[in-house]
Amino acid sequence: MTNIRAVLFDFGNTLFAHDPLPATIARLADELGAPIDSKRAGAVAAEIDAAAHTSAELMHPRDLDSAVWQARWALLYGLADDEVAGLGAALLADMHDPDRWVPFADTGVVLGALRASGVRVGVVSNTGWNVRTAFARHGFTDLIDSYTLSYEAGCTKPDPRIFATACSALGVDPAHTLMVGDDPRADSGAVAAGMRVLLLPPTPPGTDNALSTVLPLL
Repeated sequence: MTNIRAVLFDFGNTLFAHDPLPATIARLADELGAPIDSKRAGAVAAEIDAAAHTSAELMHPRDLDSAVWQARWALLYGLADDEVAGLGAALLADMHDPDRWVPFADTGVVLGALRASGVRVGVVSNTGWNVRTAFARHGFTDLIDSYTLSYEAGCTKPDPRIFATACSALGVDPAHTLMVGDDPRADSGAVAAGMRVLLLPPTPPGTDNALSTVLPLL
């Protein structure tokens, strides 16, 4: 892939990861002074996840409007209040806290190497919140050339338009761009935009998720 001039990265579970929802629920419940066991935390997480993926809920354009994103997730996380008072608001804050989004082991190394080699770097993500704060928190702001976030772009992955928009922001043709992500459905939409795609395996926050695989490809 010696003609690759730009790399687009997904955000969540590609460059950064947050603790799984059950673990987050258990931690926050403990902080609120109402500890719950892992089994119950898992049940609450499953309830939230199921509610977030009903056909009725998916009618709300969470990824296309930051206000809708905030309102819908406030309601969805609010389901946890039936278990522990105040848990919903705590979840909403935690899931948008840049301190809680942890880079994978090689995120900084890979982004730095790409910058040093002159390869353009962009982030393309389905989201309704400003993930730039996580990059700023961890000192990566100067390593990213552009952000194409669905709520700003007006379209979501796997729609080829969002990938085309991201390439345009970098000033690079899709044929010379590599998309790196973790979601086979969403991120592979880049193929329809004329790009090549690398999918990474799911791994816990802060661990080695094979992100450095990108470098030999260039």
